[in-house]
Amino acid sequence: MNDKLSKAIDECRAKIGVIGLGYVGLPLAVELGRAGFEVTGFEVDAKKVASINRKISYIGDVKTTDLAALVSGGKLKATVDFSKLGGQDAIIVCVPTPLRKSKDPDVSYIISATNSIAKTIRKGQLIILESTTYPGTTRELVLPMIEKNGLKCGRDIFLAFSPERVDPSNSKFNISNTPKVVGGITPKCGKLASSLYSKITSSVKYVTSPEAAEMVKLLENTFRAVNIALVNEVALMCDRLKLDVWEIIDAAGTKPFGFMPFYPGPGIGGHCIPLDPHYLSWKLKTLNFYSRFIELAGEMNSKMPEYLVQKIVDAVNERGKSIRGAKILLLGMAYKKDVSDLRESPSLDVLKLLLDKKANTAYYDPYISDFKMGGRTFRSVKNLKSLSGYDAVVVVTNHTVIDYADIVKRASLVIDSRNATKGIKSSKVIKL
Repeated sequence: MNDKLSKAIDECRAKIGVIGLGYVGLPLAVELGRAGFEVTGFEVDAKKVASINRKISYIGDVKTTDLAALVSGGKLKATVDFSKLGGQDAIIVCVPTPLRKSKDPDVSYIISATNSIAKTIRKGQLIILESTTYPGTTRELVLPMIEKNGLKCGRDIFLAFSPERVDPSNSKFNISNTPKVVGGITPKCGKLASSLYSKITSSVKYVTSPEAAEMVKLLENTFRAVNIALVNEVALMCDRLKLDVWEIIDAAGTKPFGFMPFYPGPGIGGHCIPLDPHYLSWKLKTLNFYSRFIELAGEMNSKMPEYLVQKIVDAVNERGKSIRGAKILLLGMAYKKDVSDLRESPSLDVLKLLLDKKANTAYYDPYISDFKMGGRTFRSVKNLKSLSGYDAVVVVTNHTVIDYADIVKRASLVIDSRNATKGIKSSKVIKL
């Protein structure tokens, strides 16, 4: 089984199934198709399936022309029929792993995907989990489910974990030039998974277990969360000291060793950085270990939307206007620039806080035309032609397509939480 599968992978003849066609799954499916594999995407969202089969991309990092070429060439297709998983030689799971309100891991999507795999699993299949999760998930949760029919991992079937490292809208790093980390249940499992990824990426780092690979992903994002929390606290310090935190960071960044610049903002968002550290914290609590850094970082980062809103309130008040009834325009609702992803976006918190204060709040985002929150639908203003009617324009997400010099020229007050107005000198600009 091992030799047959290994040869199929080496010759790019293996049929690959990708479960979950979102920001992680679709780019991965495209790269596998480019490498010559026949790829089938499995997705519960029929709209996504229809879009792929119509040769239209809904992910910013995947060009419609590239997707269309693969679909037309028979290298990529999508389906809602999970019974076809049995026909795949390798299956890669890329489903969401959110947190519950109690900040406990919600692995229901992993369980659902694994159940679908278990129903059709056969000898000679390789299963890889990419969804970010706590150390032990692959071995303790997935392994028993795929072995329940009597197949033995490492002999009949093969299981590994390889954390996704997707950074949406990053023009420099993508799947092909970002090393993959792989940990297998057995050495054979790890070797097969490494061989598959070596076809689509520059290098593969093999670690000794899936637990180690799971921990790698959590370390990466906990590192970011803690350092962002530190620089957010420095921003508050600089505010008290009447210093420009952006100037401080730029100057510190000139040091060629021992310093890596991180930048403050209105909070952290997306599916990874706000959530992943809590997966690690939760796991450690089950082992009677309290992670102080993670908890403190989460507390600091969660305060930033309130801090920004207080900045807005103070700035509007200084100009003789109450925040109640004030017209506020938020620039950017996505969690990061140049994406359309609203997940965990701090902009949502800022909007809610302003609405709670009875501010007349609107938003503009070229990537998000509308969204729902609290049973209400919000729609982006159509353009930025008229800013004179707003008491404040607030940069929450710094999309690069926005002309910030023009915003400063035409707005009466600009509150910049992302340093989007760097180099623009104006008394109308207040920075975080």
